[in-house]
Amino acid sequence: MEAHTTHCLRLDPEVREVALKRMRSVKGHLDGIVRMLENEHTYCVDVLKQIKAVEGALDRIGDVVLQSHLKHHVATAAARGDADQMVAELMDVLKYR
Repeated sequence: MEAHTTHCLRLDPEVREVALKRMRSVKGHLDGIVRMLENEHTYCVDVLKQIKAVEGALDRIGDVVLQSHLKHHVATAAARGDADQMVAELMDVLKYR
């Protein structure tokens, strides 16, 4: 995991709390999927549904963090003088979405 070292941009504390709360919920959901997989009687479609639910939850967490980044960091990049770096970072992140 690489930290942004050029300046002191940080994740908004409220967004951090929302993301943490949701991520803890996802963690619990993942534990449930593991238990399902450990049970030899679990139906494959039930596992697939739970995996899709986790993927959706992770996407929503990513959306919250991305929205915060756009609002608090990208929108002010020109004033800070690091717009090119912000664009490069976003292009790097968005290739995985």
